[in-house]
Amino acid sequence: MSPTVSLARELIRRESVTPADAGCQPLLAARLAQIGFACEAMNFEEVSNLWATRGAGRPLLVFAGHTDVVPTGPLDQWKFPPFQGEVQDGMLHGRGAADMKGSIACFVTACERFVANHPDHAGAIGLLITSDEEGVARWGTGEVMNVLAERKQPIDMCIVGEPSGKQTLGDTIKVGRRGSCGAKLRIKGTQGHIAYPADNPIHRAAGVISELLSVEWDQGNAHFQPTSFQLSNIHAGTGAGNVVPGEVEIDFNLRYSPEITEADIHARIEDVLARHQCQFEIHWERLCLPFQTTQGKFVDAVSDCIEASTGRTPLRSTGGGTSDGRFIAPTGAEVIELGPLNDTIHQIDERVSTADLDQLSVIYEGILVKMLA
Repeated sequence: MSPTVSLARELIRRESVTPADAGCQPLLAARLAQIGFACEAMNFEEVSNLWATRGAGRPLLVFAGHTDVVPTGPLDQWKFPPFQGEVQDGMLHGRGAADMKGSIACFVTACERFVANHPDHAGAIGLLITSDEEGVARWGTGEVMNVLAERKQPIDMCIVGEPSGKQTLGDTIKVGRRGSCGAKLRIKGTQGHIAYPADNPIHRAAGVISELLSVEWDQGNAHFQPTSFQLSNIHAGTGAGNVVPGEVEIDFNLRYSPEITEADIHARIEDVLARHQCQFEIHWERLCLPFQTTQGKFVDAVSDCIEASTGRTPLRSTGGGTSDGRFIAPTGAEVIELGPLNDTIHQIDERVSTADLDQLSVIYEGILVKMLA
């Protein structure tokens, strides 16, 4: 078993359901310290964060990831226990195998080989590891970035190890992500007998929803698909069939491109509510900003290393959900997401190819060579 797969197994065997770290980061810190990394625990509230650096000056190339995982779901539906890290038929099984303990293992073994061959490398290498990515993401990467800003310690380049492959390792890299803007909307009416309705909030909500679903928010751009509006929950009613409810609650989310701003979204939605003469309350969720790194030396280096290892030129994508790259990119860092296949993430029987992990570690090492050797 390779050093990369062995380390990934050790991490999987720690039951780090978000926001728990379950000892993953101390394991990583001990291993990194052996090759000259200065390791610092930055813990906030119940969240564990590890900031590890080797070298000084610039450029600073950072590997970013998370040790927390989503819950397992029904244990009896797993082919292998989710926290044992079983290897069978070339696949490593377990919660976090692909998302993203496998990538973290690749970070470490890539750094070990690189440092052995280039002990006096240029610039600095960093690892930013959190246990608060799968949850609310309040006390994780964003808080570490605040500390680094206070220290005036800018990140120049960052590889986020989120699963990015669609069919084969390296077929896709993420060069950006759409933003996420969500809210809980409460439209108020007047509760009463259904035979004598005064102001039915469901009827008002129906008009609002119909109009919001028809809005063209933007047309996207060459790298981002257009902004989309999606409903996730609607709740109203008292449980009785002859009562008009006093209010209706609506949860919605927009995944938005850089062609529109948070202020634009708020204004347009509130304008629709006003035109439908709604009495309403709206509570906006914490904003996730879009980001993109679409061209430059770093993107080219990542693509070149993938092609050298796999023979494939990766597609540059901005699809999918959000990631912790959103906290790093606004500081001016070039951010690329590259990890294993994403076909089993968050699923029962999550797994990853052991050969892919070994190859991914080689690709990460190649990026270090290109940028810091």
